[in-house]
Amino acid sequence: MEIMKECWILVMILLLRGSWCSDGCLEHERIALLQLKFEFISSSYEMPSRDIFFSSHDYDYDMPLWGVNTDCCNWGGVKCNTTTGHVVELSLDGIRRGGDWYLNASLFLPFQQLKNLSLYGNNIAGCIKNEGFERLSVLDNLELLDLSVNHFNNNILSSLSGLSFLKFLYLYENRLKGIINIEGGEELLKLSNLQILDLSYNNFSINNLSFFNGLSSLKSLSIANIQLKGPFDLKELGLSQLEELDLGENNITKFVDSRETRSSNNIRVLYLYGITIKGSILLESLRVLTHLKSLYLRGSNFEGTIPGQGLPHLKDLEYLALDGSIINNNILQSIGVMSSLKELSLRGCELNDTNFLNQGLPHLKDLEYLALDGSIINNNILQSIGVMSSLKKLSLSGCELNDTKFLNQGLPHLKDLEYLELDGSIINNNILQSIGVMSSLKKLSLRGCELNDTKFLNQGVCKLKQLQELDISDNEISGSLPSCLANLTSLQFLYLSSNNFIGNISLSPLRDLTNLEDLELSDNLFQIPISLSPFFNHSKLKFFENVGTNKMYVETNDQNLTPKFQLDRLYLSGYACGGVFPKFLYHQHNLQYVFLSSLKMGGGFPYWLLENNTKLESLFLKNTSLSGLLQLPHHSHMNLSELDISDNFFHGNIPLQIGTYLPRLRHMDLSSNGFNGSIPSSFGNMSLLRSLDLSNNSLSGTIPKHLTMDCVSLREVYLSKNQLQGSLKHAFCDCPELVVLDLSHNNMTGSIPSGIGRFSQLSYMILGHNNIEGEIPIQLCNLTQLSLIDLSHNNLSGHILPCLRSTSNSYLPTKDIYAMDEALEFTTKSRTYSYKRRRLSDMSGIDLSCNNLTGQIPIQIGNLNEIHVLNLSHNNLIGKIPASFSNLSQVESLDLSYNNLQGHIPSQLTELNFLEVFNVSYNNLSGRTPERVAQFATFDESSYRGNPLLYGWPMQKNWIVMVSPPSTSRSSINDEESNFFMDMGVFYVSFGVAYIMVLLAIATVLFINPYWRHVWFYFIQISIDNCYYFIVDNFGFLSKLKLFCR
Repeated sequence: MEIMKECWILVMILLLRGSWCSDGCLEHERIALLQLKFEFISSSYEMPSRDIFFSSHDYDYDMPLWGVNTDCCNWGGVKCNTTTGHVVELSLDGIRRGGDWYLNASLFLPFQQLKNLSLYGNNIAGCIKNEGFERLSVLDNLELLDLSVNHFNNNILSSLSGLSFLKFLYLYENRLKGIINIEGGEELLKLSNLQILDLSYNNFSINNLSFFNGLSSLKSLSIANIQLKGPFDLKELGLSQLEELDLGENNITKFVDSRETRSSNNIRVLYLYGITIKGSILLESLRVLTHLKSLYLRGSNFEGTIPGQGLPHLKDLEYLALDGSIINNNILQSIGVMSSLKELSLRGCELNDTNFLNQGLPHLKDLEYLALDGSIINNNILQSIGVMSSLKKLSLSGCELNDTKFLNQGLPHLKDLEYLELDGSIINNNILQSIGVMSSLKKLSLRGCELNDTKFLNQGVCKLKQLQELDISDNEISGSLPSCLANLTSLQFLYLSSNNFIGNISLSPLRDLTNLEDLELSDNLFQIPISLSPFFNHSKLKFFENVGTNKMYVETNDQNLTPKFQLDRLYLSGYACGGVFPKFLYHQHNLQYVFLSSLKMGGGFPYWLLENNTKLESLFLKNTSLSGLLQLPHHSHMNLSELDISDNFFHGNIPLQIGTYLPRLRHMDLSSNGFNGSIPSSFGNMSLLRSLDLSNNSLSGTIPKHLTMDCVSLREVYLSKNQLQGSLKHAFCDCPELVVLDLSHNNMTGSIPSGIGRFSQLSYMILGHNNIEGEIPIQLCNLTQLSLIDLSHNNLSGHILPCLRSTSNSYLPTKDIYAMDEALEFTTKSRTYSYKRRRLSDMSGIDLSCNNLTGQIPIQIGNLNEIHVLNLSHNNLIGKIPASFSNLSQVESLDLSYNNLQGHIPSQLTELNFLEVFNVSYNNLSGRTPERVAQFATFDESSYRGNPLLYGWPMQKNWIVMVSPPSTSRSSINDEESNFFMDMGVFYVSFGVAYIMVLLAIATVLFINPYWRHVWFYFIQISIDNCYYFIVDNFGFLSKLKLFCR
């Protein structure tokens, strides 16, 4: 019987597991997701604009990769119920960023268990007719809908009325406008289960707050910046369950007070940031909020006299934020009697009221958190802090702290202080020595405080036995790490970067800090073994960083020990050390980020690192002396998004299946190696690829169409210095978000296609040193973001377009300090420079040199007042130098040499104060050179040579002018013309005189010297005979006419 029972139990467990556990998403939902992909990524699809990469909102760009694997529960932005396999969450934020478009909301109907749907930032202007959000009323589980940062208008309100189960609705930053009243907005009243509603930052106003009455379950309401004015009546709002209210950036004058309002409202959190508070009316009216716990007044402006009668009545207030506000002494004094305050934030304020400092702060007996970062404070406030015995967190970053009374008598009394942040403050060593008595301190941050010795460590910090986090980076501390640091056995996070510490880490006290989780040692003078053997017993170590000036070395007695740690992130770089790949990496299985640079390790590509670490997202192996063929892992790696193996010695072909085995790559850098062969078409499988750098290799063949058509996410392409060939006609034609295109130093042929005008985001177009021909297409003028244009060393013909642009650009593609930093080469100041991506925003220019361009220089080019470099040399340009070039106020290099320019050099060019290189040599210019003033006083004869009619400094010899040249007016074109003709007259006179002088010289020599006279006439006779016989032999019919005789 017992056996039978056990069998039944086993069967039931198996049955339950089969019914409760899911091996993947449901097939019909997978198909629905692929339909969504087609809806979002269509022919008009555009990747997010550059602004989106600096937003605080999390965006998902994995949708192009949907379908690569069959389990849709692992697709980016998709979350499934682990038991049923149903899709329960869709995060489709910021995927479609083109113009306005209309959504088919019925595409979400197959997801019957959907709970959260986010469509943040997609430029959705509405829904297709009869396919709006009302269709989702059958989704009984839908609780959260985020439609923020779109282009919905007022019609969205009626479309949402049927979603009765909705609890969280976000509509901020849309196009709701006009006046919304009860009659026009009754649709929202049907959302009786709604708990959070955000309508902030729309261009509408509400003339009757009872508009919200029907939202009986609402707990949080955000209506910031919607043009609210005058008194605000909570009674009219009628939301008894409301706990959080955001009224920031409105013009609220007061809260209407009544006995009923005081008893019925339940507001605990109030946001009134960015408003102007005149007098005491608004603050005094806050007494109606009898349950208020947190008040945010950041960025507010307090005007007039504010008696201490408003804030003190908020007897239950625990958190008050006045960061960045313009406040006066009255408000400060009123804070002092708010005995219930536990957290006070006054960042960026000017605090000089002695009454507040001496009588206010000390009365805040229950205050646990005080933030005064960046505030202007005096010594009195520092002393008063010392009596606040309940304080647990104190932040004084960016303050000047030199009061010895505070240092010696204030801080030591804060016995319960656990968190002390003094980053960027001006302090002396005494304050740090007194820290030692603060026995409860758990976190101490002294980043960038200009500390220069280790005394404070020996006498103060080393006594903090409870310390868990210590940050003393970005100082100037010299010497070895004191041995007493070994006493800090509770330390978990230690940051020592950017100092002048010395010594061998193997002999340092860091060996004994076995509880460390994060350790940063960068930019010091340490010696660190590449094996990291001193930390093999640090079983909790997750993050290790050593980049910059430390020296890495290989231990001579390298032992094959297994480290106890499993790192998440590893950053190593240093001076050349020799050796092989660090052996401890063979034992790591949780790595997510690996950065190894300038270590000269040698060996082949560590494909095993990818196989052992399936969570690896970033792998940087720049300049590590790796060589051989690029060997891929045996299975596709689905998490790797960044790969940089540049500046190594890899050779051979790039693996044909690289796009299949690394399909989720977003950034790839294989530059400066020895790769040859063609570019694999499988790069097209990397639909998320944003940046591709294959420059400075020996790649040949054409650019594969699969790459240019399917990599819809591409923003940066670097293929320079290869042997690529073929036409530009189809190159990257389906990459509308392309920002950087560098195909220079190849063998590209054909003309620049007219389709270039579709690259609306293109900022850097580098096509120099190819065999491109034809004219510059007019469509180039449609590219309003262009900053750098390099078409030099080609065979372009035709005229220079007057509509060319070159503007400053703020494009910064990456925020990761360790991310790839590709360089663009651009010729300026007579040299070719490489501009790293982080410096591209500082550079703008046009280089059309070494082509066959003809015609005059358009005067409109002079309107490019943001351009830094203009190079039109080595062409066939004619006409004059436009006087409008004086408007090139930012230009640093101007090269017009080796053309056929005429006329004089405009004197207005002396107004170019940033000009460092000026070259107009080898033209047909005439007249006087510009005055020797400002930057033109620095240019020598090489800037003007090859113009025989130029005179004046710094030409080696000046012409003797028979008629003094007329004065030139800066604003008169007629004067410019008259100078031209006077100069030509001088030329004719000079030429005639020279010609006559030469003839007279020859006659004089022949008259004086009989020998030379005989030779001369003999030469003439021989020449005549030769001419005669040549004509007779070749034109015999002329001799019959007897036109010639001997």
